[in-house]
This record gives sequence, C-alpha cells and structure tokens, in this order.
Amino acid sequence: MEYNTTRNKLIIPEYGRNVQKMVEFALTLPDRNERTRFSHLIVSVMGQINPQGSSSGDHLHKLWDHLYYISDFRLDVDSPYSAPEPQIIYGNPAKVEYSTNQIEYRHYGKNISRIIQKAIEFEEGPEKEELIRIIATHMKKSYLTWNRESVNDQLIVDHLKELSGGKLILADTVTLASTNDILTIQKRKSTKSQVKNKDKGRIKRKR
Repeated sequence: MEYNTTRNKLIIPEYGRNVQKMVEFALTLPDRNERTRFSHLIVSVMGQINPQGSSSGDHLHKLWDHLYYISDFRLDVDSPYSAPEPQIIYGNPAKVEYSTNQIEYRHYGKNISRIIQKAIEFEEGPEKEELIRIIATHMKKSYLTWNRESVNDQLIVDHLKELSGGKLILADTVTLASTNDILTIQKRKSTKSQVKNKDKGRIKRKR
C-alpha cells in the first residue's frame, strides 16, 4: 500500500497526483516528438480538471506554464508558448520602496493635496469659489477629527493658502460651518454606526 507520506509532494494540488505522475513519465520519454505529443495530452487533461477561466484567451498559456512548473522546468518539448523563467517562481520579489511623499499636514490626509491641485486648474468663477469652500469645509472637518477642540477658521484659510501655494483663497464673505455643528454631525454618524454594528451583532447571535 502506498501512503501519502511516502509520495512526492504535489506541486500544484488542484491537478491531482495522476497529472503529476503523467508529467514525471513525460520526463522519461527519450524522443522529443513523443514528449511533445504526450505533453499536449497532459495539457488537455489539465484543462478538463481545471476549466476555470477557459473562456479567457490566456487560459491555454497558463496551463502550459503550470505544466513546466510541475516538471520543475525540466520538460524539453515544442510548446506553443515559450517556457517561463524559473526565476519568476523561485526568485525574490522586487523590493517595494516606501513612499517618500512628505505630507505637510497629516490630519488632512494625502488626497487633499491632489484635490487642491485639481481645484487650482479651474477657471475663476462661481464654480471655483464653491469648490474652494467645499475644500475648506472638508479640511475643517478633518482637523476636528484629529483635534476635537475648537479651531479658528483663519487657521484653515491659512493652511489652504499654504497648501495651494497661495492660489486658493477663501472669500471673506464665505463662512464655514461652525465647530459645534460639525462635531454634532460627526457624533450622530458615530452613534448611528455603533447602533448599526450592535444590530448586526444581535442578528449574528440569533442565527
């Protein structure tokens, strides 16, 4: 009797042990043409076992890549696709560098700078003035999320001016939402979220 502990490790388990044995047999065939014909048969079997994505154009290419991988890239046949490089599987992934973007005021978030740059490109007029007001209001909300004390509107105006390089100026006639109103709305949203999460918890416990 053959036990799993005595068998070779399955390279790609979803294809099963029989496919792996077929690949191992293909490696023993001395004639290249015979190996090629047998490899096409193996790929056909693999496609029947794992038909997911068969409608996509690269499905057959993927099966041949898997065939080479199961053979430990030792299979020498005339494939319709070039054999993948072993380095793709066994090589170390490229190092991901940390972002070097410096955020002047972290409490406003990284995206606010992008929004400000887009707003600068707007033509002068009512639409741009409204956009500046919306940005300033958002900045005030973000500031109060970070520091739940009162914030002077002039501070927001100064930060907006600084972040935009002096190109976005909030009109003197514009009044931002009060600190109390913003905090009240934030508190209501937080309360609703907590209630919703509690309701979800009750439903799960009932189930």
